[in-house]
Amino acid sequence: MTRQYDVLVRFSSLFTMAVVSIMIAAKAWAWLASGSAAMLGSLTDSLLDISASMMSFLVLSYALRPADDDHRFGHGKAEALAGLGQAAFISGSACFLAFHGIERLINPVPLPHSMLGVWVSGFAILCTLLVVAVQQYVVKHTESIAVKADSLHYKGDLLLNAAVLVGIYLASIGYLFADSVFAIGVAFYLLFNCWEIAKESANHLMDKEISDEEKVRLVSIISKHPDVQGVHDLRTRQSGKLKFVQFHIELDKQLSLQQAHAISAEVCDKIRAVFGEHIDIMVHQDPVALNERCESQNP
Repeated sequence: MTRQYDVLVRFSSLFTMAVVSIMIAAKAWAWLASGSAAMLGSLTDSLLDISASMMSFLVLSYALRPADDDHRFGHGKAEALAGLGQAAFISGSACFLAFHGIERLINPVPLPHSMLGVWVSGFAILCTLLVVAVQQYVVKHTESIAVKADSLHYKGDLLLNAAVLVGIYLASIGYLFADSVFAIGVAFYLLFNCWEIAKESANHLMDKEISDEEKVRLVSIISKHPDVQGVHDLRTRQSGKLKFVQFHIELDKQLSLQQAHAISAEVCDKIRAVFGEHIDIMVHQDPVALNERCESQNP
């Protein structure tokens, strides 16, 4: 299963970078020939796409390394650090594009070879559909978080390329402002994606709790064990694709240490059956009498 996961994820990444490289060459040719600001925006986005895909491919191989003596909790946060770097890079590019679009809006110029841009945008849409189809296949068979996030990004690019196509066409029939308006729109689209990437990366670095829905499921799984009389002090965080979970379970004080350990192991197995193997669980067993005494001392 691990072998299949590695092969599919690597194939998805390499296939995506190959197709996007072809799109970059086509868009660069169309931009140089037409001078379209919207096409420049689409080219900028594709350059960011392939940079992000390459960085994701390299960082993911590092983030998936097992824990070692210097990184006892693994290397998952490397992915979040890379995300912040991507967000900063995208912000600068989006601001440059917005200034270029505003300048063209103030001083509009006719677009030579505008139909070339239309055909290239149509070609880019077909290529993006192919990338999304391959990524969806890989996600279905691996449930890779990295590939799933990349797929969502390229689904957004479908709308972006469609907007560029419309902008160039409108400019070609006399609405010169349309090219600049769509270029500014692309800039805001990039900034929105930048904000989402930065926010998610910061959440991972700041050890934000997993979602409330997942916590409710955790407590439900733990509480359903017949020997568990209560659960408290649940703490969670996520590093890369690995979730960390800590909690206390309340057990009968008459149980032996071996019995308490066996119950904890059963609870962990039930959690992994629902959440998968990428979860690190730490359980503390509290005898019910001791827990009740602590609650009476700390109302």
